Amino acid sequence: MERKKYLAMIILAGGKSNRLGLEKGQIKLNDKPLILYQIETLSEFDEDIFLVVNSEEQEFTFKKNITIPDQVEFVIDDREFFPFPGIFTPMIGIYSAFKELNRRGFEKGFILAGDAPFVKSEVIKYLIEQSTDFDCCIPKWENGFLEPLFAIYPVGDTFNRAKEIIKNQNHYALTHLIREEWKTNYISVENELIPLDNNLTSLININGPIDIEKAKELFKT
Repeated sequence: MERKKYLAMIILAGGKSNRLGLEKGQIKLNDKPLILYQIETLSEFDEDIFLVVNSEEQEFTFKKNITIPDQVEFVIDDREFFPFPGIFTPMIGIYSAFKELNRRGFEKGFILAGDAPFVKSEVIKYLIEQSTDFDCCIPKWENGFLEPLFAIYPVGDTFNRAKEIIKNQNHYALTHLIREEWKTNYISVENELIPLDNNLTSLININGPIDIEKAKELFKT
């Protein structure tokens, strides 16, 4: 019997950006697409990496415009319970990714938003270490705000929960993924992550043109 794999790395790159007019992962900083910064960081870990996209067309575009390392596998959004082609939600990407991870026998999955290029390996390593003996490991701010797209989730339970949410066709907020009965390790952003990442660049997202300019300035420093 094949040994159960502990962790997979998941980049959610299937979202649409109306403000930018192009897919975030293909935006370039210092002549390098954002998605490659993430892949390079995740490649420091000896874990499988999955890139989740919304369609075969998007997969083709990524492969055409970017040299994606061979070890990165693509997962295409599975809309079997979501018949709304014009609507994009991270919940679909999570369902699709965890459906595949569940099929392959993974225990947990680390989710990373496709528009967060400055994630630090030290922070990811810390989350992995802190996920031991817990179902879920997720950063939490003092005000109670969570970082659901920078967290580790249990594969089987997350797959089933995402499927349930999608089939009910409401409440797509990612915080609905977390079940009360899960043993969840809430990691303090202020007390635990800042010592590892002083400027919290790991949590910076590129959502619009202003963010791109800020990112360019960040690179200069």
